[in-house]
Amino acid sequence: MFGFIKSSLQKIYAHITSKLASFFSQKTIDLTTLAELELLLIQADTGVKTTRSIIERLKEAFSQGTLQSGDDLRAALKHELTALLEAVPSFPGTASRVFVMVGVNGTGKTTFASKLAQLHRSQGKRVLFVAADTFRAAAPEQLSVWAQTCGASIERGNPGQDPAAVVFAGCERFKKERFDTIIIDTAGRLHNKVNLMGELAKIKRVVSKQLPDEHVCTLLTIDAMLGQNSFEQAKLFKECTDVQGIVLTKMDGTGKGGIVFAIAQELGIPVAYISYGEQVHNLKAFDHTAYIEELLA
Repeated sequence: MFGFIKSSLQKIYAHITSKLASFFSQKTIDLTTLAELELLLIQADTGVKTTRSIIERLKEAFSQGTLQSGDDLRAALKHELTALLEAVPSFPGTASRVFVMVGVNGTGKTTFASKLAQLHRSQGKRVLFVAADTFRAAAPEQLSVWAQTCGASIERGNPGQDPAAVVFAGCERFKKERFDTIIIDTAGRLHNKVNLMGELAKIKRVVSKQLPDEHVCTLLTIDAMLGQNSFEQAKLFKECTDVQGIVLTKMDGTGKGGIVFAIAQELGIPVAYISYGEQVHNLKAFDHTAYIEELLA
C-alpha cells in the first residue's frame, strides 16, 4: 500500500495527510494544536465519539509532559489509531470461495463485485456471478457486462423472480461446473427492514444448505463519500445478517479517510477492501498498518 494514499486517494492526502504533516513538523505543541487536531479528525469523518476519546488521551499525555513535540504527537496518534483498528477482529474472508455482497443500492456494490471477480481471475480462478438482485431492473444486465469484462460466468434469473431461487441455481452450477469462486449480488433496496432481513436470511439458508462445507463471506459496501450517513445503513445490514467485512467504495472521491476508524469504533467490523476508480483493477486489500503509516506520513 506504499504511496497508495498519495497516488490514488489524493483528496485524503490533500485534506488530511498534508495537514497532519504541519502538526508533526512543530518543535513544540500546545493545547491549541490538539484543538486543531480534534477539528481535523472530526472533519475527516473519524467520528465525534472516536475523536474525543483520542484527544482526551492525548491531552492526558500532554499534561503529564510526555507529549511535547510534533514527533511525540505523531507517535502518540499512531498508537491511538493502531489500537482502534487492532481492537477489531481480523478480516476472515481472504481464503473464502463464497462471497455474498450486501449494501444499499448506489454504494458501488455491483462494481465492487466485478473488481473482486477480477482479483480472483488474475489468480487463475474461475468465477461465477449470481445476479440475485432481481428487483432492480438493470442489475442483472450491469453484472452481465462486468462478467464479460473480467471473463467471469453469470447465473441470471427472471425479473421479479425469487432471489433465493436464483441463488439455489447458482450454487448448483457452482458445484456442477467446479467453479473456484462464487460471488452473489443481492438486492439493496427492499420495502422495509423486515423484508430485507427475511430475504437475506433466506439467501443465507440456501447457501449454507447447498454449500455446507464452504466458509461464506458476507461483505458490506459503504460509500465513503456519504461519511456518517453510511453508519445507519451499515447498522441496519449488521442487524440483518452476519457481516464479516466492510468494503469502502469511492475512496478516491473523498477527503474523509478517518471513516475507517469510526467504523472500527462504532461497528466493530474490519475493513476488508478499499475500492476506488471505475476500472476493474482499482481495488486494494486493506492493510491497517500501511494505511495508518501513509495517513501520518
